Amino acid sequence: MDRLDIKLNEYFPGKVVRKDLLHEIKQTVNVPSFVLEFLLSRYCASDDPDEIEEGKKAVLQIIEKNYVKPDESNKAQAIVEQKKRHKFIDKIHVKYVEREKRYWAEMENFGSKRIAINPQFYQKNEKLLESGIWAEVTLAYNEVQEDDYAFYVEDLRPIQIARFDEQKLFEGRKGFTTDEWIDVLIRSIGINPDWLAERSRSLKGDKDGKRLKFHILSRFIPLVQNNYNSIELGGRSTGKSYFYSEFSPYSTLLSGGQASTATLLYNNQRKQVGAVGFWDNVAFDEVANMKIKDADTIQIMKDYMANGRFSRGQEVTGQASFAFVGNFDLNIPTIVNSYDHDLLATLPKAFDFAVIDRFYNYIPGWEIPKIDDSAYNNNYGMISDYLSEVMHYLFDHNSDYLPILNKYLKVGDNVEGRDSRALQKTVLGFLKLIYPIGEPTPEEFDEIVAYALEGRRRVKEQLNKRKPDEEYARINMSYINKDGEKVVVWCPESKDSIATQDPRKTGDVEIATEQQPAASLPRKAKGKEKEAVSQNECLQDSSPVQATATPDEIIDNGPKPKSLAIRYGDTGYSYDKLFADYLEGAKVIELQEPYLSHGYQMQNLTRFIESIVKIGDCKKIILTTKMGESIDETQKIQDGLEQLKAALQDAGIDFEFTFSDLIHARYIITNNGWNISLDRGLHIYQNIGRNFYLMGYYDLDLRPCLETNIVYTKVE
Repeated sequence: MDRLDIKLNEYFPGKVVRKDLLHEIKQTVNVPSFVLEFLLSRYCASDDPDEIEEGKKAVLQIIEKNYVKPDESNKAQAIVEQKKRHKFIDKIHVKYVEREKRYWAEMENFGSKRIAINPQFYQKNEKLLESGIWAEVTLAYNEVQEDDYAFYVEDLRPIQIARFDEQKLFEGRKGFTTDEWIDVLIRSIGINPDWLAERSRSLKGDKDGKRLKFHILSRFIPLVQNNYNSIELGGRSTGKSYFYSEFSPYSTLLSGGQASTATLLYNNQRKQVGAVGFWDNVAFDEVANMKIKDADTIQIMKDYMANGRFSRGQEVTGQASFAFVGNFDLNIPTIVNSYDHDLLATLPKAFDFAVIDRFYNYIPGWEIPKIDDSAYNNNYGMISDYLSEVMHYLFDHNSDYLPILNKYLKVGDNVEGRDSRALQKTVLGFLKLIYPIGEPTPEEFDEIVAYALEGRRRVKEQLNKRKPDEEYARINMSYINKDGEKVVVWCPESKDSIATQDPRKTGDVEIATEQQPAASLPRKAKGKEKEAVSQNECLQDSSPVQATATPDEIIDNGPKPKSLAIRYGDTGYSYDKLFADYLEGAKVIELQEPYLSHGYQMQNLTRFIESIVKIGDCKKIILTTKMGESIDETQKIQDGLEQLKAALQDAGIDFEFTFSDLIHARYIITNNGWNISLDRGLHIYQNIGRNFYLMGYYDLDLRPCLETNIVYTKVE
């Protein structure tokens, strides 16, 4: 045992295991790592080689005899019926069935959802009533013919930790330095931190050998930080998918890229929340092959990724984070020096600007080497089950760490709305991981902030390359370090690339080489002047360059002033189609719509506001309308608007409304410079009654229109 092994056994007795034993057995059985490690800690808790060998044999025998394979559920049930009782290793959870007024246990691989269970078991183990636990379960056969169940739980011993004591975590953490604790975390997922450090030093500018360690720690963040969105693209066999599928029962991996609104977000038919309501983290494997099964999924994902809530017939909230992982086989220098391609080129087309902008951190997976036999940790690490409980505890606790964030974090230039949110969440995740108790030194905090800003900058650089205007051009984000100096953070793969740093062009640009960095290359086209880029990871920036470009250099695909005549019976004019392009970027939207006294008119208003919410930019809506023809009618309108106001508060939008009997005109005015005149106001659709089966009842693109005119005017 080395020094770190000794400290781990001293400060976390009974919660550590030799990771090399896991690798040996994992090659022969397909069982979750945390289940294997539980058994190894029980039967191989020794340094004696002979005892360890006997323990390994015992573990394999137990798995062969007691572990239920998913395709052998019928065989397992037959064993219980024939032997009258048998011990299994399986995941079990308990549900209360309201119509029967009783609890039933369900075992995941055993294949029965109707197993009787004594209340003592779920009263002792509360997680049985939540996401369930892995356990050694002794099932017995019920011989009573009149009963409506065949099996009952005779005994239950959790494999997962039934109760987590955070104080023991805090006390144990105090025994380790920052660097030691980082190595403990990396050892605990089976990787040798010294192997990482050695390869990390081969990266340009990484003298301390910590860069690759931070990449690995970044994978933890969705497991400790709620509503966090990360993406990692890189080479094969680097442990991306394995991490999210093996080390925590609170994380799930959606393989094959399949995703639907019902499975991921909300099932309208069953009135049941999807994966976001059951897991701390949902990881999407093979994101390049991700298939969106229905059109609503991406839009609802955008809403959820923005604020952790969405509307699917009703308001649904969740805390689950999203981790997108996939392979990236393209040559990195070629991509970053290309004007036509970017480092998100392999993402599905459905991932538009709004989705990408919601990524808080882009882990450069191409820097992480393949995990081979030399990468495995042969020393001690935390049992995966204990580590998963540590992460789950941290996932639920933000307030304990916010004071540290507020004390140290000072941003500089160009850190805008979503940039700030991304930076705060990433830094908060690192604080939880590395400093579950105590706080970093100012130097350590600066190191975390620089890494977090780099991950967000990598996202923003790709957006800037994709979008022809200047919306994402402020990529030179900075922070104020411990000495009060402004530090601009760069991505090492692209800091010398003109094509990435200054992607607006009208002609060819030479590709940079090691001998001639991008900053020194002559440009063959007119464009923004570019400041010299230093070879350092971070530069102090005294005068940030503002993004400027001549009109000839920008391909303007934005909305144009126009007059639109819609004829009676026309289709294809939903509110999204009519207004979304003009409302993008608007923080304040003023609507004058005199007539809201009928139910369908309030419904039209709600649908229009839903379009605004989906865009995600608006912070305030101001409505002016008429009162009803009676006191009761006016009260009905006011009640409806108050309900809208409450719903919009949850979406982070301030809603103001006033009544005026003097108005007649109908229009939309935005603070991004558009004045939209509405001949009929929002009420442009034909009344098709309550015929639920007519095309257009739900989708306004299919709803026939009334004759109307809409004029879009750009106001300087």
